[in-house]
Amino acid sequence: MARAATPAIAALVAAGIDHQVVRYHHDPRNDSFGAEAVAQLAAAGFAAEQVFKTLVIALPKGLAVAVLPVPTKLSLKAAAAALGVARAEMADPAAAQRSSGYVVGGISPLGQRKALPTVVDDSALTFEKVLCSAGKRGWDVALAPADLIRATGAVTAEIAG
Repeated sequence: MARAATPAIAALVAAGIDHQVVRYHHDPRNDSFGAEAVAQLAAAGFAAEQVFKTLVIALPKGLAVAVLPVPTKLSLKAAAAALGVARAEMADPAAAQRSSGYVVGGISPLGQRKALPTVVDDSALTFEKVLCSAGKRGWDVALAPADLIRATGAVTAEIAG
């Protein structure tokens, strides 16, 4: 059996979750990873609000993951409330990379080195499929929102502003 291209894809295969890997051209000079993904994936027929970004946040006692549409801004207050803590802040990028095993711009909520508490914006539930990073810049994975939530053990809440 061929080895999966990323831990995120391997996790989906191992869980038997139906998914589609969607690749697009990533320009290594571009550091606006979400905007690049939205622009590239629009050509494949995906709406901007259907393309989700993965942000690693710092809680008082560790890290967590927030997954929300690229065009929106994370409400740290709402994410903290959804995860049952008083406050949250953006994690240091180096800490996010160490914890997840992925590079910034390719952090997937799936197949992370260490499973972290995860919250997915509830707008995901309005789509038949959502896209999130497949664990590599220029690679996304399309899957049913319920499968994303199940695979990450996420809670859902309105965390996008």
